[in-house]
Amino acid sequence: MNQLNNSNEPVRVAVIGVGALGRHHARILADMEGVNLVGVADPNRSQAESVAEQHQTKAVTDYAELLDDCEAVSIVAPTLLHHKIATDCLARGKDTLIEKPLTANVEQAHELVEVAKENGRIIQVGHIERFNPAFESLCETMTSVPRYIRAERLSPFAFRSMDIGAIHDLMIHDIELVLELTGAMPISVEAFGTRLMGAHEDMTQARLTFPDGCVADITASRVNPEPKRCLTVWTNTELVFADLHIREITCSRPSQELLQGPAMEDRLRAGEDVAVLREQVFGHFIETEKTKADQSDALTAELQDFVNCVKNRTQPRVDGTTGLRAVQVAELVLEAQSKNCLSPRVGQKNQSRAA
Repeated sequence: MNQLNNSNEPVRVAVIGVGALGRHHARILADMEGVNLVGVADPNRSQAESVAEQHQTKAVTDYAELLDDCEAVSIVAPTLLHHKIATDCLARGKDTLIEKPLTANVEQAHELVEVAKENGRIIQVGHIERFNPAFESLCETMTSVPRYIRAERLSPFAFRSMDIGAIHDLMIHDIELVLELTGAMPISVEAFGTRLMGAHEDMTQARLTFPDGCVADITASRVNPEPKRCLTVWTNTELVFADLHIREITCSRPSQELLQGPAMEDRLRAGEDVAVLREQVFGHFIETEKTKADQSDALTAELQDFVNCVKNRTQPRVDGTTGLRAVQVAELVLEAQSKNCLSPRVGQKNQSRAA
């Protein structure tokens, strides 16, 4: 990375892609202290002009027209365009925030990480759940390493991000969270999926096994009637459940009475009342605490982290290498699923059952 720039001038940022998500990047950056939103780019001219007008900035259809005016970019384009746009920006010396996933495949992700190193530039990847206060609270609550993790991410069909499937669209959020929690890459990956709405998988169930024996089950579906985003972690000392949507944390731990007192079968043999014991399971023997996490905006926190890294030449919370690892595991899940994926639509082939 280049040396710290002590200038008090605002960081000049451009947003590339101002559709459903990118327009929020533009909105937040336009209002952020210490930032000058120099322009927005989108191939849809009317969309670019509409967003630019709201924030009194420049609108273009070709992002290259903004690169002389900025020192950093936020790329919120379709995944298949990430590699080309980011390569252009990094080669021109621009620090780069790239919405997740980093790229469409591992080879492209490796190339971007190398281009950033060669040019002394920052890559931050938009894994927004790392900035979700509920996830931060879950990490603070845990007192020992995970032994089992279960993640569920379900949503109605959004009719966007159809250039990729549920693995790179939804599951990659939780892949990245699991990698952060375990601090390791999996040693085995199993997966099952279903293609329903189009050419890519819409539902996937994956199991990741890690070197220390930890197992993570991850479910992703983008054809669910109701949205759901939750994470459950079992450790040797507690069970922590995080509802990432409503930002509520529930932690259950065995009490000292349970840990140091007689086992339940011994209590029964000693004649203790079953009805009383049943009432004491939660509260007396298992202590449960429910808390609400901070309601601050995760996207604002993510963008603020990027701006701070650009100013101070520090490493982002989710850097290029972190984004690369998530893509690597996503590709392993996709490969495993290819051997076991249902395709009920007419004209799509199902895997034949072995005789």
